Amino acid sequence: MASRKVARIRRWVFILLLTSIGIGGSWAYKYYQFIYASNVSISEGTRYVLLPGGVDFEGVQTALLQDGLLEDLESFIWVAERKNYPSKVKAGRYLLSDGMSNNSLVNLLRSGEQQPLTLTLNNMRFTEDLASLAGAKLEFDSSDLMNLLTDRTYLNSIGFDPIRVKALFIPNTYEFYWSTTADEFIDRMAVEYKKFWNDARKSKAKALGLTQTEVSTLASIVEKETLVREEKPRVAGLYLNRIRRGIKLQADPTVIYALGDFTVNRVLREHLKIDNPYNTYMYKGLPPGPICIPEPSSIDAVLNPEKHNYIFMCAKADFSGYHSFATNLREHNRNARAYQRALNERKIFK
Repeated sequence: MASRKVARIRRWVFILLLTSIGIGGSWAYKYYQFIYASNVSISEGTRYVLLPGGVDFEGVQTALLQDGLLEDLESFIWVAERKNYPSKVKAGRYLLSDGMSNNSLVNLLRSGEQQPLTLTLNNMRFTEDLASLAGAKLEFDSSDLMNLLTDRTYLNSIGFDPIRVKALFIPNTYEFYWSTTADEFIDRMAVEYKKFWNDARKSKAKALGLTQTEVSTLASIVEKETLVREEKPRVAGLYLNRIRRGIKLQADPTVIYALGDFTVNRVLREHLKIDNPYNTYMYKGLPPGPICIPEPSSIDAVLNPEKHNYIFMCAKADFSGYHSFATNLREHNRNARAYQRALNERKIFK
């Protein structure tokens, strides 16, 4: 009797043991799946998720669900909590891949390892254009940047003012993190500005008797005068000749800038009468600041001007984009009449 009872107890213990192992294995498999199984579904293979500044863990969940990236929210939360991610949320732009596990996803988001994006700055006329471009690609709003670009006290702290601040920006393609703030953006541009204005360029500006900002201002006129890169040093030399001789620059692009009408194809006498400090037909010397953000090639053209005696220029009548240059008014008037006839023939009257 006793042996039969012992055998029965052993049998039940064995059954309970097997059941426990089964249940334990089932739970172990479930949590293994929570951690390492695929939980990110992206039909196109990869996609960015944007987590704005100040985002919390609930905001992360919302972003992942709104983009339809998560297959199972519960398992993501479970893994995130065990990795202490809810207290370590970092804003940014993160590249997610199809088939990522919760473990990989949480590790990525917790690390703050963003994918940088590229931002190309070109020869824009206004800081508003710059702010709009940067605000469209980076997290901050364009108004955040404009507030800084019009803040005289802030700009004075970095050696600029609202009129001349366009000289700070050097056109190029740069890498930024999406979460870059407006002041971090300007800090980065200030670093790039200092890199560009190396000792050699500073020395050349000094030899010309110009400040760095004045070089950029003249370069902006060169930029808008010619689209032909090889002409830039010649155009720069012409305006430097005028400055040395005390002759008004009489640059059409400055008149157009003063007018604020960039549809003008033909500068007329009536345009030259506008009383504006950017009208270099009315006011001698350089205008108050750059009329655009000049390309590095235009800045270097001013720093390395062609040496000649030209003081006049006029677009060629063949509309090739090139210019005719002259050392005297008689020759210039002949070139100008030829161009005016060509404009009339094409019925370009304004």
